[in-house]
Order: sequence, then structure tokens, then C-alpha cells
Amino acid sequence: MPESSAAVPASNAPSDAAVLYNEKLWPNVWIWLVAAGLSSAGILVFAPISLAAGITAGIVLFVIIVVLLVVSTPTITVTASTLRVGRATIERRFLGAAAAFRGKEATAERGTRLNGLAFTCFRGWVDPVVRIEITDPSDRTPYWLTSTRNPDRLLAALRPRN
Repeated sequence: MPESSAAVPASNAPSDAAVLYNEKLWPNVWIWLVAAGLSSAGILVFAPISLAAGITAGIVLFVIIVVLLVVSTPTITVTASTLRVGRATIERRFLGAAAAFRGKEATAERGTRLNGLAFTCFRGWVDPVVRIEITDPSDRTPYWLTSTRNPDRLLAALRPRN
């Protein structure tokens, strides 16, 4: 049986799926403490009925809050061909300049300077943001603005590869 010229060993095949950068925007410790505090309210509400019912309600509330926090935690993934932030994905060929902002500048980007058409993915417990311009002429979105704990690493992953 003749060998196919299209067969390329997996180790030598270029991969657009290779992950250049990956980050999950997990909640900070204080968010978990707030979740524990909120779930303890279940104990206070149900304790007059029964202490066991109060403890059960507190545990159930904590589990619900944890599940909601875990499920809603977005991921930022950069590959050779795409950028994915949360549920949104865009081809990297439509990405323009990217810039990082911290402190008061990040607050201004999330607030007074924010364009209403921009795609945003903020987490209040993550201060730095990265703004990524969108160059697709058929897309009205001027830029994506996302929280990130590692803005310099994200910018490095977004730089064009030659």
C-alpha cells in the first residue's frame, strides 16, 4: 500500500491549536470568604426551626454559591489562530494593537473611557485589564476589554508571530 504524501508525523505538524497562553479568572480568597459568610445566613434563617435544618441550609447555600462561582469563571486562551475570552472567540487575524492598564487607568478603561460597543469580560477581583483592538471591518465591536492577572504575559502571547 503506497504511503500518502499528506501523512505528516504529529510531532512535525504545525498546530494552530497549541495553547500560547491560558488563564482562568478564579475568584480571590476574599470572594470565597464572602460566599461562606452569605451561606451562614442560611443557618440564622433556619436555626429557629432546627439547628440541623440551619446547618443543612448553610451547607446547601455554600455549595450553590461555589458551583455558580466555578461555572461563571471565564478562561482566556490564546492559540496561534484564535483568542478566546469566556464564551467569545475571534480569529487572531482580526486583532489589532493591544494595551495593558493597571490601577486608575484600568478603572477609567472599565468606566469613563469604555465604548458601549466593546466586548467586555470583567471580574471585580482582578484589577489589570487588557484592551485588544478588533480590525474586522464587518464587526462593529471596536475592541475587547478583559480582566487579567498577567497583562504582560497576555500581551506577549498576542504579539504577531513571524
